[in-house]
Amino acid sequence: MLQDYFPVVLQALTAIGFAAISLGLSVLLGKKGRKSQYKDTVYECGMLPLSDSSARFSVKFYMVAMLFVLFDIEVVFMYPFALQFKELIAVSTVPLWSALGFVGVLAVAYVYALKKGALSWNE
Repeated sequence: MLQDYFPVVLQALTAIGFAAISLGLSVLLGKKGRKSQYKDTVYECGMLPLSDSSARFSVKFYMVAMLFVLFDIEVVFMYPFALQFKELIAVSTVPLWSALGFVGVLAVAYVYALKKGALSWNE
């Protein structure tokens, strides 16, 4: 049983080892740059910087971005089902009800996000 996992463990160790060796060599052999206040200033196409480079975004921006990622991933899960819809329905109607339940959960989550105001930019 354990010998079945040997290739997976070997690949994981190889990947971790390669990453560690690559990072270590880049630190050891990489070019060391000198830091100065002039070099660390923001570069805006040859113009003098107009403001601080670390401008803060509204939390609403991150909320909308996170909701977009979540709903986008859920749609990706629906794609294989849509490709096999005819074959699945020919066998049984259980996949149809499962997909409708999945879409129902997504609809409830979307309505919840709307009610909480997570998608309104004006506030």
